[in-house]
Amino acid sequence: MAKQQTEQNRNWYVLHTYSGYEDAVSRNLKQRIESLGMEDKIFNVIVPKEKKIRIKNGQRKTIEEKIYPGYVLVEMIVTDDSWYVVRNTPNVTGFIGAGTVPIPVSGAEIEMLQSRMGSDEPEYEISVSVGDAVKIMDGPFKEYDGKVSEVDASKGKVKVLVNLFGRDTPVELDSLQIQKL
Repeated sequence: MAKQQTEQNRNWYVLHTYSGYEDAVSRNLKQRIESLGMEDKIFNVIVPKEKKIRIKNGQRKTIEEKIYPGYVLVEMIVTDDSWYVVRNTPNVTGFIGAGTVPIPVSGAEIEMLQSRMGSDEPEYEISVSVGDAVKIMDGPFKEYDGKVSEVDASKGKVKVLVNLFGRDTPVELDSLQIQKL
């Protein structure tokens, strides 16, 4: 009976940390859990991250970005001991909750976060369609205006007609290099 009661108290909680220290908090907390023998009360520590695509030096790069900077998720059973261990981990400023009582995160929110974290390849989000007027934000044609003539959603590429020397010239660009006007 005691085991069943304990499992019902197992929830995900949100820790507030100093921004930029999320990974350090995760590492420190995992070490403290192991060294203090808290594996039966603190089960999981996650820094929620998702993959994003960025353009750097004209190259497409996939980076991992924190979904909630300054926050770490902990799956645990809150007791005086486990609360103390987590709360006194370096760079942890506290739990999200009312006063000193941490409030658990709903199961639906955890599932949504895990699905965002689980995707291996970020999807290309192309917010333009053929005929849209756009401004080129990056690359050799930066600051030029043009009109979208083709969209390749599978590759994240668009063809933009740019007026050069009095005629429309097709320029292939990454969807991240343009902005809709």
